[in-house]
Amino acid sequence: MPDYGHELLFGTFITPGADNPDRAVALAELTEAVGLDLATFQGHPYNPGFLDTWTLLSWVASRTQRLRVSANVLNLPMRPPAVLARAAASLDVLSKGRFELGLGAGAMWDGIEGMGGRRLTPGQGVQALREAVDILRGVWDTSNQTLFRQDGKYYTVPGMRRGPAPTHDIGIWLGAYKPKMLELTGAVADGWLPTLEYLQSPDRFAANRLIDEGAERAGRDPRQIRRLLNLFQVDFSDNSRGFLQGPPEQWVDQLLPMVLDEGFSAFIIGRDDPRLIQTFAEEVAPALREAVARERASSGTPGGPVRPAAVLAQRLPGLDYDALPAALAAHAVEPGDRDYERVRHSYIRRGSPALVLRPGDAAEVAEAIRYARGQGVPLSVRSGGHGISGRSTNDGGVLIDLSRLNQVTVLDRARRLIRLEPGARWGEVAQALAPHGLAMSSGDYGDVGVGGLATTAGVGYLARKYGLTIDHVVAAEIVTADSRVLRVDADHHPDLFWAVRGAGGNFGVVTAIELEAYEVADVAVAQLTVDAADTASLLTRWGARVEQAPRELSSFLSVFAGPTGPIAQVTLVYAGDDVEAAQDALTPFVDIGPILGQQAQLVPYAALVAPPHNRHHGQGLEDTRSGLLQHVSAEAATSMQTMMHSGDVSVLQIRSVGGAVNDVPPEVTAYAHRRQNFSVLAATGPQQVAQLDKHWADLHSHLDGMYLSFETRTNPELLQEAFPEPTLSRLRKLKAEYDPDNVFNRNFPIPPDRESAQPR
Repeated sequence: MPDYGHELLFGTFITPGADNPDRAVALAELTEAVGLDLATFQGHPYNPGFLDTWTLLSWVASRTQRLRVSANVLNLPMRPPAVLARAAASLDVLSKGRFELGLGAGAMWDGIEGMGGRRLTPGQGVQALREAVDILRGVWDTSNQTLFRQDGKYYTVPGMRRGPAPTHDIGIWLGAYKPKMLELTGAVADGWLPTLEYLQSPDRFAANRLIDEGAERAGRDPRQIRRLLNLFQVDFSDNSRGFLQGPPEQWVDQLLPMVLDEGFSAFIIGRDDPRLIQTFAEEVAPALREAVARERASSGTPGGPVRPAAVLAQRLPGLDYDALPAALAAHAVEPGDRDYERVRHSYIRRGSPALVLRPGDAAEVAEAIRYARGQGVPLSVRSGGHGISGRSTNDGGVLIDLSRLNQVTVLDRARRLIRLEPGARWGEVAQALAPHGLAMSSGDYGDVGVGGLATTAGVGYLARKYGLTIDHVVAAEIVTADSRVLRVDADHHPDLFWAVRGAGGNFGVVTAIELEAYEVADVAVAQLTVDAADTASLLTRWGARVEQAPRELSSFLSVFAGPTGPIAQVTLVYAGDDVEAAQDALTPFVDIGPILGQQAQLVPYAALVAPPHNRHHGQGLEDTRSGLLQHVSAEAATSMQTMMHSGDVSVLQIRSVGGAVNDVPPEVTAYAHRRQNFSVLAATGPQQVAQLDKHWADLHSHLDGMYLSFETRTNPELLQEAFPEPTLSRLRKLKAEYDPDNVFNRNFPIPPDRESAQPR
C-alpha cells in the first residue's frame, strides 16, 4: 500500500483507572510536556474500574494547552449520536480545536445491555454507526440553516437545530477490523484506528485494501482516510528483542516501512510508563519524522489533505493550488472544505478568499508569503479577525490566518516580560497572565486578536494609567515581504522596530511580540446607562470629568440610536483595587446626565475582557469613521449630537486616551498621536454611508488626527491624518526598503518612497 502523505502524529493510550485518577491525568500532561500530539483513553462505560471517558477527556483538555484528546474508542451504543454531536462540538470549542472523535460500533454487549443499551448484531452495528456518522456531520454543519432531520432504522431525529459548530473539522476515526466495518471506514470516516495486536485477520494490507475500495465506491479518494495504529507490546532496550522491542533507532527502522508501504501516519503507544513515553517523544518521533520527510522528498509523495471532487470543482481559476508547499497544505482551507465557513469571514466583513493558509510557525508564514506573492491575487493577513476596518479577509485572494500561532508565555516574571503570538485573543492573554498578577491593556473586547491591536496602537481600559499596548512592546518577530524572519528591537533593525509599533501591518507579518506587562490583578469597574437626549451636554460633562480624573481611571462611552431617543452606555475602569480611591474617582461621573441604571464592582481584569470566541460571519457594521480629539469641546459635542439625533448613525463611541499615552514623545513610535485625549468612532449601515459622511465632514474640522484601525476608508488623503509628518515620510522610506513591491497593502497602504530608499 502506498504512503498516503499525512502529517505524522504520535500519542499515548492511557489507562483511565479510577483507582488512581491522578496518574491518568499526569500521564496526559507528560504526553504534552514531552511534545507528543495526542492523548487517548479507552471508552468502556460498563467497567466500574475506569473513569468515565468523556469526563476524563474534558478534564485533561482543561489541564493542557496544545494536546489533542480522543477516546480510543467511544462505545456508540452508550452515546446517543445527537447528544454526542453536541458534546463533541462543545468540547472542541472549549479546547480550542483539540478534540478528535474515536468511535466504535460496540463491543462487550453483555455490559452494554446491562446498562440499558440495545444489543445489536455485527451487521446492525455497522448500519447504526453509519447513521450516527450522518447525524454527527449534520449537526455540526451550521452552514445549513434548516433543521436537521433523519429517519433512520436505529437513530431517528425528527427535527433539531444544528450546532454548535466545532472549532475545527473534528476527525471521526473508526475502530474497525471486520470487512463491513473497514468498507464503512472508507466510505464515511476520516480515520481508521485499530490496534496492531488485533490485526491478525484480515492482515494490515488486506484491511487497507478494503478501506480503499470502500472509499472509491463512495466517490472518495482513499488518501482522505488517515491510518492510525495503537501499539501495546512495545519497550525500549539496548538490544533487539523483537518488533518494537529494542533501541529507538530500531523503532524508527521498523516504523518507517509502516508509513511508506502501509500508509500508517499516527502511532499511539499503550504503555503507562513515563520513561517509555519520554523516549518515544524525544528519540523516536523526531527521527521518524525526519526519515519520512526525506523519503517523501525523494519520491515526490504529495502531502496535505486530499479534497473530494466537489471541493476541487470550486477552486478558483488563476491560483496554483498544486504549488502549495506540503507544510501549508496540511492546514489549508479551500472553498467547499468543511472549515471554510468558519475562516472565510471577519467579524465585520464577509469574504470569499480562494485559499486560507493557516501556518503554525514563522517558517511556515515565510512559506505562505512566498507562495502568495507568486499568485498575483490579493493577500490579507488575519490575527483575530475582529478588526473594525475589516481588512483581514478578501474576495478571490489568499488569506494568511494566524490563529494557530496563539501561545501566551511568561518569559520572566521578575521582569514582567511576556511573549505573545498574534493569533491569541486578548481575553486569553488576560486569563494566562492573571495567575501571575500581571495584565496588559488591550482594547475593550476579549475576542480581539493580539496581532492587529499590538501593531497599531492598542487603546484599552488601562490606557490612561499605563499607555498604549505598543508602548510596552520591547521586541517582535516579523516575517518581511521577502520572507526573511527578523527579530526587531532597540538593537536589531531599530528602524523596523519603530515602524512595527504603529504601522506593523504595512511591513510584514508579526509572528511574536515581547512586552513588559504590569502589575494589575483586580480593577474597579462601573457601568452607567444614561439618557442621552441632551447628547452634547452629556459628552462635554463626561469629557471634562475624564480629563480631571486621576490617571488610574479610563472610560469608554457609547451612544446608541434608540427607538425613543439616544441612550448612552458608559464604562469606567479604575486600574487598581483601592476601593476608596476608586470610589473617589468614579463618583464625579454620576451627574453627567440622567442615570437610568448603574452598577459598580471589583473584578479581576481577566473577567472584564473574557473571550467569547464568537464565530465570525460578517455581522458588524461595515462602514466606520475614526478621528481623535484633544478635548470634547462644545462645538464638537454639538456636531456629534446632530449626528446621533439624525437617525443616520447607529453608534458613536468615544474612548479616553491621554494620561500615560501622552507621556511618550511622538517620534518614539510610528503612532505619533500623543497630544489627544479622546478617540472617536461612528458607524452605520450601507444605506446611510452618504449621510454619515456629511455628518463626519461637519465634525472633521474639530478632529486632530485619526486612529486607523477604526476607519474603513483607505483613501490616500487619509494617510496624513493617520501618520502626520514627519512620521509618514519616514514610513515611506522604510516601506521602500522592506516592502518595495507593496505586498502588504491592505492596512492603510503606505506608498514606498523608492527615490530615497537605501538598498539593504
